[in-house]
Amino acid sequence: MTAHTAHGHGPAKIIRSRPTTAARPNVLGGAAAFVWLLIVSVPLYWILITSLRTQQGFFGESPLAFPTDPTLDNYRTVLANDFGRYLSNSFIVTISAVVLVVASGYLCAYTVARSPNKKTRTMFNVMLLGLAIPLQATIIPIYLMIVKAGLYDNLLAIILPSVAFALPITVLILVNFLRDIPVQLYEAMRIDGASEWEVMVKLAIPLSRPAIVTVAIYSGLNIWNGFLFPLVLTQSPETRVLPLALTSYQGMFTINVPAIIAAVVLSSLPVIALYILGRRQLLAGMTAGFGK
Repeated sequence: MTAHTAHGHGPAKIIRSRPTTAARPNVLGGAAAFVWLLIVSVPLYWILITSLRTQQGFFGESPLAFPTDPTLDNYRTVLANDFGRYLSNSFIVTISAVVLVVASGYLCAYTVARSPNKKTRTMFNVMLLGLAIPLQATIIPIYLMIVKAGLYDNLLAIILPSVAFALPITVLILVNFLRDIPVQLYEAMRIDGASEWEVMVKLAIPLSRPAIVTVAIYSGLNIWNGFLFPLVLTQSPETRVLPLALTSYQGMFTINVPAIIAAVVLSSLPVIALYILGRRQLLAGMTAGFGK
């Protein structure tokens, strides 16, 4: 126990600090977390061991027992059936869309944050209406526009609508983050003679890097897993992306469930890797963006 002496007139008075209370373990929270971990882990475990089973083992063994004869033949079967082309299409669509979303979204957000006049506020409010419009409600007009533009069954037919639907949340996050940057920093650079473009490139972009990473990862996950646009706006195997290819594997391997599960595992690996690499930045950016 620590004692402090109070100085002043009269006899010295010893002030004893209260003993610090030891942190109690959160038993209830720990139990809930353990239950949640079990709920999440069991399906993942089932998917992994099922992808290693033979067809005979899938029907004859216990669903949660480790395979008695594990094999990688299911992965070889999937990789031998155009998986590389579907993976390449998914990468092209996702990377192209994310680059467009981040570039156009940042320019729009910077304008809204730095020019808070009536026109930009109106533009911002109109853009936020996109958050309230369900994707399914617009699929017929989008289909007609894509056909009129001659982009049907083209990867651009997936990229352009994906960018449009990712922009509202992107601009919202970036605007909230840019507004947190002190105005004095902008003014200091302007006094030093920097143009508005230099202020954005040399000051705003480096300081808002967590928010940029956040919107890039968030948009990338949504676009990678997108299913409706590839289903409606593409048709040929040459433009097929992974989420849609899983349905074709389902028809191709009608009775080979382990091969279908192996395709699911392979298609999930890039998303899991992206989340693991950017998890800290994603959480930091979301927290900072909605901190106010």
